[in-house]
Amino acid sequence: MALALSALERVIRAVYLAPLPDAPEIVLGVVNVQGRVIPVVNVRKRFRLPEREIALTDQLVIARTNRRPVALVADAVSGVLEYAQPHLVGPEKIFPGLEYVDGVAKLDDGLILIHNLDRFLSLDEETSLDRAIATTGHE
Repeated sequence: MALALSALERVIRAVYLAPLPDAPEIVLGVVNVQGRVIPVVNVRKRFRLPEREIALTDQLVIARTNRRPVALVADAVSGVLEYAQPHLVGPEKIFPGLEYVDGVAKLDDGLILIHNLDRFLSLDEETSLDRAIATTGHE
């Protein structure tokens, strides 16, 4: 998984996740990062990957959507890669219908999907998350 650098804030070690009752199924809980309460999104669930407990070696990628900061649980973060336009392909050419993919970077040994966090949560999930945060006083 890859994100546009403009969406990325920082990467931190995995920490305790506070539960967020009534949050959408894709939200694991919230974390407090320098006084900001940030929902933690379950990337494994979004991509239909096998679930597992968060490990102490995992990292949280703090990123920003147009509406809110979010944290994504990552097994590992490999760094920043820069790609010229000829190495980027529109998602419709490879994976038509993936609404939260902005592009695909071609590597010598595979592909990297570049995700658009603004479309990562559905409108229903966003609304449900707003309601859950408001009712618990985590705002």
